[in-house]
Amino acid sequence: MHIRLLGGIEVVSAGGQPLHFATRKTSLLFAALVLAGPKGLRRERMATMLWAGSGEQQARNSLRQALVDIRRLFPFTGDEAIRIEGNADTIWLAANADEADIWVFDRKRQADDGMSLAAAADLYRGELLDGLSSPGEIDEWLAPLRANYIRKALDLAERLSLLPEFGSHEEQACGTLAEQLVALDPCAEQAHRALIRIFRRRGKTNDAFRQFLTCKEALKRELGVEPEEATRALVERIEAPDMEPREPITDSGPPEVEVSLLEEKAQRPAVSVPEKPSIAVLPFQNMSGDAEQDYFTDGVVEEITTALSHVNWLFVIARNSAFAYKGQAVDVTRVARELGVRYVLEGSVRKAGSRLRVAGQLVEAAAGVSLWADRFEGDVSEVFELQDLVASSVIGAISPRLEQAEMARAKRKPTESLDAYDHYLRGMASLYRWTREGLEEALPQFYKAIELDPDFAATQGAAAWCYFWRMANGWMTDRQKETAEVSRLVGNVAIAGQDDAVALAFSGLALGYVIGDYEAGSALADRALALNPNCAAAWSASGCLKACHDDPDIAIEHMSRARRLSPLDPLSFFMQSFTAFAHFVAGRYDAAWPLAEAASRAQPYYLTGLRVAAASNAMAGRLDAASKHIARSLALDPELTLSNLKHRVGQIRPAYFAKYVEALRLAGLPE
Repeated sequence: MHIRLLGGIEVVSAGGQPLHFATRKTSLLFAALVLAGPKGLRRERMATMLWAGSGEQQARNSLRQALVDIRRLFPFTGDEAIRIEGNADTIWLAANADEADIWVFDRKRQADDGMSLAAAADLYRGELLDGLSSPGEIDEWLAPLRANYIRKALDLAERLSLLPEFGSHEEQACGTLAEQLVALDPCAEQAHRALIRIFRRRGKTNDAFRQFLTCKEALKRELGVEPEEATRALVERIEAPDMEPREPITDSGPPEVEVSLLEEKAQRPAVSVPEKPSIAVLPFQNMSGDAEQDYFTDGVVEEITTALSHVNWLFVIARNSAFAYKGQAVDVTRVARELGVRYVLEGSVRKAGSRLRVAGQLVEAAAGVSLWADRFEGDVSEVFELQDLVASSVIGAISPRLEQAEMARAKRKPTESLDAYDHYLRGMASLYRWTREGLEEALPQFYKAIELDPDFAATQGAAAWCYFWRMANGWMTDRQKETAEVSRLVGNVAIAGQDDAVALAFSGLALGYVIGDYEAGSALADRALALNPNCAAAWSASGCLKACHDDPDIAIEHMSRARRLSPLDPLSFFMQSFTAFAHFVAGRYDAAWPLAEAASRAQPYYLTGLRVAAASNAMAGRLDAASKHIARSLALDPELTLSNLKHRVGQIRPAYFAKYVEALRLAGLPE
């Protein structure tokens, strides 16, 4: 069996026979199941997307018939490689890992060897589901997936072109892929750079220069911008050909250098700064006086750059562009202007005996203000472990600082110039007040952002997260409607936010807590961690879900990881609250109440912290303290009783809930 989605849809049986679907919508349904993978798709969601113009019952009947048609193509005899499975809510595709080209493409493009990367490039034969038209709502779902695979292909082309060893197969695969991508988008700089590198490897400097000019003209014509620094750097040493030569051009001759390129190198004009936050990680200084430590210093920078590139909302300058400044005394403001970034991370490495010390500083370049600085120490024998520690610690520390700086910038921006991202930032700033009024201000901002950009997964995840807070604090006004809205938002994120770890984490938390679907919520949190293992939000979301439904010790471990990654996180009180709850359900009440009280002091409006403090104090025999926390809880949530507690804490594990009720009754919460 073989399934092809890149370059169109094609399904071939194990015997080599092409299989044909009954209708276009059946093809789309099957493609959607392949794209969803093992997590599957909600039946209701697919019926609505594919048969939006039909009534609810008719849409369900059409979905059922389409599934019957697909199953007829793949009869399950016990040894079939592919089949459709499902339950009352979800349908999914059961298949071997090598059945679909996108599955193999995704796996091989993550490898480091040229053979695997070239194999991935060979699989990219065009846009995802190219030529398969789709109705409005499913097209909105499909568009970001297509864009995502184009981004993956661009990254693959550049990685192939940068391989130190470049065989004929790798070169051919890279060139074919890059040419495809340039044909799709003449402004695809990564593909242009790949072709420039191929020409340079062949010694065809004239062709390399022509490729650069083609890229430059396309960018000027289509976008009104200049090529990126990384693209310009590739041709700064290339001798420009005479485009109208009197004699034939040969690549062995030394034609004159084009004056405009020399001027461009000298002036290095400012590059426009993207709307979303942008950062360059500059080469760290080796202060050791030991040239052999350069590999460690460069390794730290590469680890940090790679980790930052997994942060979906952040624009990260490629390592090669940033390393153009290696060995130079740089002015941060000038570098930021030349690279087109808002923030710069710089640092140093010093060796003293057997000890290594790494220092880092995050600077907001325009204002020249240091947002964060820290240092890390370790033994020389642990250089690789220290690299990982520095990279993960820096990411955890600077991510919340960057987010806070961006929210402050959004507040200063004139309201008439708002765009989707600014609405998102303003919503987050309001949400981070943690009050009812703050949430009521945040949600309209998020919905404005969604209206401007329906594929903005981070905003939909944040909106779902708002409903989590509304439920936890007893602020829901229409429980059924708000719960349905959470389901809708999370469904959108699960489909459109496949590369956004924070959006997946927020959505998983809302799905598990508000809807009560622990398995699906945990799956989203796990996807977030797979995307970005340095994402504190993903670790805390996973910890919260495990504290409510699963193993309290694993929950504590995950919360500890979140706090270690982001020690100054504005959500530290949330992490403390659910760490305390995990200790509570494990029967460690003396460990629980100090953490819960610390969370309540840090954020007095977060009722989960107050309730956990009351429950753990009561079980620890501290009834006076417990009654004070109950009094505070009732002052903020006068309607709170034992009978409606489940509407505040969600569908947690029955044994945990029973213990919670017993403790809060002991603390004095009315029936």
